[in-house]
Amino acid sequence: MDNEFEGPDVVVAGAGGGLVAALRAAQWGLSVLVIDSNESFSRGNNTSMSTAMIPAMGTRFQRAAGVADSPEKFLGDVAAKTGGNYSVAVARSLAEMSAELVEWLADDAGLDISLVTDFTYPGHSVFRCHTIPGRSGAAMLGGLLAAVRAHDLIDVYVPARLLDVNTSHGQVTSVTVETPDGEEEISTRAVILATNGFAANTSLVATHIPEIAGATYFGSEHSRGDALRIGSSLGAATAYLDAYQGHAGLAMPAASLATWATVMHGGFLVNVEGQRYGNEASGYSEYAAESLRHAAGESWIIIDQRIYDACLAFQDFLDVIAGNGVKWGEDPRALSASTGIDVHGLSSTVEAVSEIARGTTTDPFGRTNWSAPLEGRLAAIRVQPALFHTQGGLQVNDRAQVLTGGGQPIPGLYAAGGAASGISGHGASGYLAGNGLLPALGLSYIAATEIARWLKPA
Repeated sequence: MDNEFEGPDVVVAGAGGGLVAALRAAQWGLSVLVIDSNESFSRGNNTSMSTAMIPAMGTRFQRAAGVADSPEKFLGDVAAKTGGNYSVAVARSLAEMSAELVEWLADDAGLDISLVTDFTYPGHSVFRCHTIPGRSGAAMLGGLLAAVRAHDLIDVYVPARLLDVNTSHGQVTSVTVETPDGEEEISTRAVILATNGFAANTSLVATHIPEIAGATYFGSEHSRGDALRIGSSLGAATAYLDAYQGHAGLAMPAASLATWATVMHGGFLVNVEGQRYGNEASGYSEYAAESLRHAAGESWIIIDQRIYDACLAFQDFLDVIAGNGVKWGEDPRALSASTGIDVHGLSSTVEAVSEIARGTTTDPFGRTNWSAPLEGRLAAIRVQPALFHTQGGLQVNDRAQVLTGGGQPIPGLYAAGGAASGISGHGASGYLAGNGLLPALGLSYIAATEIARWLKPA
């Protein structure tokens, strides 16, 4: 970094969703410094590890597909999933700007955005998840990074870990960062905390989310709770620290995500005894804890050729295939031989699920959405439950400003994504697909816009 560098208008800590903040702020003519503790962030942060699903309501992509959606409909879905216990103001703010965000990603950031219409994720009442070809977070992050590097007003400084946000009379004045050369203080007028949550901090996970503490962590090792530490030192309030996104479908040994499209297209999970243990369609997040409790952390997703073909649109699924993560059998007996699943249990479950999917009997676990019965040869994918990221953090308002315990904004301090308190309520069951990326990208976009209006008033 240039030693004569003058303090930027904005420091963005975290080069995942924070890249959106950098681009948006630079569009307003603000100088931006992006820092990240991970020099290889483009391959190893939580944004890059996502499936690039961004919920948005009322977009031109939805209109072109004949999908009627609205912020109110989304808020209804969030309320239903969370039991009505969530940050309504933040969710409404995100919902109302989501169409603008997604269309900005297409038109200004240059991403090839499209609407996912081959299946609906649990909890979403309409097609509203937008993505890019390959449905790959790494590809999405690569596109954002290319746009950032092409902008004259944005500098990227890595590896540089945010240690402290410094204030004078309550107003942000500078940041202290840690680099391989030591500590450095950089003057700035605003800071956006986009450092993700605390899922890599085993002590914090055990304290706040003990039900998932025994699961594999599948996320960035740099999600250490830096925002919590820094915000707390400034008197910031926290909220929903027990909220998280789990996933019951981390494929092994490929260590890649067996997309939950496998389930939503009609697949199901069994334990090594060949028995189902719940309603898989309730949601992949809450099903992680179910798997941990009832399957000793090891399950198999059972699919057929139709489902296999439908999931080829996901780069993660292609990675599972490349990692020899899909086992085939002409029938349950052959599949049992190739996987070690109990043959009697598997045969009985496949037969029972076929009857349920045809509508001749009801599911004892309450699942009603079966795309079609499995037909022909069968495949199995060995999966284990995982913790992907935390959904609670610093309390923010509808303008992404970090709030004190008294509900007042800390001037110049903003938070986005896992650093903020999110919209998933408590636990894992409130998580809707995209509840990670929408606050990550959306609160970053909102924060940058708010800072620009503050520093560059009309």
